[in-house]
Amino acid sequence: MPHNGGMKRLFAAALLVCWAALAAAQPLASPKPGPRDLCPVCGMLVSKYPNWVATIVYKDGHAHHFDGAKDMFKFWHEPAKYAAGHKREDMAAIWVTDFYNLQRVDARKAFYVVGSDVLGPMGHELVPLATKEDAADFLKDHKGKRILGFEDVARDIPSRLDDGKF
Repeated sequence: MPHNGGMKRLFAAALLVCWAALAAAQPLASPKPGPRDLCPVCGMLVSKYPNWVATIVYKDGHAHHFDGAKDMFKFWHEPAKYAAGHKREDMAAIWVTDFYNLQRVDARKAFYVVGSDVLGPMGHELVPLATKEDAADFLKDHKGKRILGFEDVARDIPSRLDDGKF
């Protein structure tokens, strides 16, 4: 059996391995927009609308912030149109703000209600919710038209929302 110093080193090494495994399992953090961060789609100051913030983080740590999921999806479908040289394959994480609890959630796992009576900073919005149950409740409570998953948000949906078409 190792002496006391050896046990301490063994314990410290095991603790370090566990900590490293936990850190690797954590999703990429969602940075908050600064006071001067502008939405690359519409040019609005994003920090003025903290309840609607969406963020795309790139593998190199660079982030784009948006004043809502609608503009984030416009960017997602055509990143080079809004930021030269930016590509989907370089994106590491995408975050949206859950309407009910105002927590950041993985945009790919969120559900989006369209056609509701709740307007975002840019009018009709893809309202993000963390669970399908919350999305169903929101749809009912706010006269929404339908619930979409991330992959269901086709390229034309954000511009249709701008036109009030659901």
